[in-house]
Amino acid sequence: MAQPQLVDQGAVVASVDRLSPTAMLKDQWNMVKELVATDIGVSHSKSWIEPLELLGLDGMMLVLGSPNSFAKDWVENHYLESMEKSWKQINMVIQGVKIIIHEAPLTIANTNSSTISAQVKTQESFDSFEKEEAGTYTGAPLDNRFTFENFVVGKPNELAYAAALRVAESSTPQFNPLFLYGGVGLGKTHLMHAIAWKIRQCHPARKVIYLSAEKFMYQFVRALRYKDMVSFKDQFRAVDVLMIDDVQFISGKDTTQEEFFHTFNALVDKNHQVIVSADKSPSDLENMEERLKSRLGWGLVADIHPTTYELRLGILQAKSAALGVKMPKEVLEFLAFKITSNIRELEGALNRILAHASLVGRSISLDTTQEVLRDLLRSNDQRLTVEEIQRKVAEYFNIKMSDMVSNRRMQNIARPRQIAMYIAKQLTSKSLPEIGRKFGGRDHTTILHAVRKIQELCADDFDFANDVEILKRSLQT
Repeated sequence: MAQPQLVDQGAVVASVDRLSPTAMLKDQWNMVKELVATDIGVSHSKSWIEPLELLGLDGMMLVLGSPNSFAKDWVENHYLESMEKSWKQINMVIQGVKIIIHEAPLTIANTNSSTISAQVKTQESFDSFEKEEAGTYTGAPLDNRFTFENFVVGKPNELAYAAALRVAESSTPQFNPLFLYGGVGLGKTHLMHAIAWKIRQCHPARKVIYLSAEKFMYQFVRALRYKDMVSFKDQFRAVDVLMIDDVQFISGKDTTQEEFFHTFNALVDKNHQVIVSADKSPSDLENMEERLKSRLGWGLVADIHPTTYELRLGILQAKSAALGVKMPKEVLEFLAFKITSNIRELEGALNRILAHASLVGRSISLDTTQEVLRDLLRSNDQRLTVEEIQRKVAEYFNIKMSDMVSNRRMQNIARPRQIAMYIAKQLTSKSLPEIGRKFGGRDHTTILHAVRKIQELCADDFDFANDVEILKRSLQT
């Protein structure tokens, strides 16, 4: 697992100074893309970062190729800072990132006058970045990691998963439109890509366009600019399946909404499938025309709820297995317990840990995990409350919050309650009577008994002590 540590500037430059990207540099680029996706969002990363091509080094500058000037300018104005920050985390030698257009073969000179030639790679259909010539309107690239087989299903997402699979496998529209919504990083884009891949597999003759709402708007504006609306309408209204990701981005864009509304109606009238995702339900989308919100709610609206501890742990286990890495159980449990915001951040955290272990050569442990992720882990600036401890412990042991204040004495409830009392005594400044009041009005002797009992169990049972330590660390970080 361990790789040579990248600390010697001369050695690193020598290894890549031929300007043809080495295996190490390519691996680092893949890591950087993961970090950037965590920072800016998967859908934006797929639209703007994935089409960039790694060309090599020009001195201490990392050189990337962009397929066109519009994409180059957009990335430089919006995402360059995130890329440079991510590169410096992975390879301290790189001083910055520069982006060039490589529509035709080109040559870049390095300090040793070496050269590289880069030719734009063209691919068809889903795999291509949108072409710039007027009259051609294509979709966004698909990520081959985002399939149904790689989607971890749990209670928060089971309805959205089942609906997406049904739509993908069916030759005729089952729900029209299918509207998927949920918070950032919960799996909407994954399901959208999975649908497109599945349709390709089951119904290869069907014409599908998948793209973000942002790209739909860009292509619409481009069609207006080149007076090419006929081609735009013909291509988007002739598809069998139209998939629009993050439709909330056209909120407030009246002209784009108007065109999308008519495109939507034209497709549905012909019994062609429309699939849309957003961060809110149709009725909650702000600055969206009422008639469009009404249309979006016509079919099936499936929401993706925030992840549970079990789902987060399952995702980490699946991701580790897919990468062929054996992660310590306590690290996976700690991450699943601590990083609760979204799946994207969870996977980004795992990638950072693996990158650190690979580049620095240190084994993965709870200590190194906390060190590497200290900027991601929520700081304990606010005073920790007993209620927060109760909630975390209840989630960890899969019991109800009400069990923390109940008189139920079954061991699967009483023991977590005692652990919560013990941690409250350890991590807060509350007195024993104050803690007791938070646990259903128990007196201070009950709390003291719980503290002593947990101390004894920790001394006698390593696994039990490890569970308590994970809980404490997650609350302290």
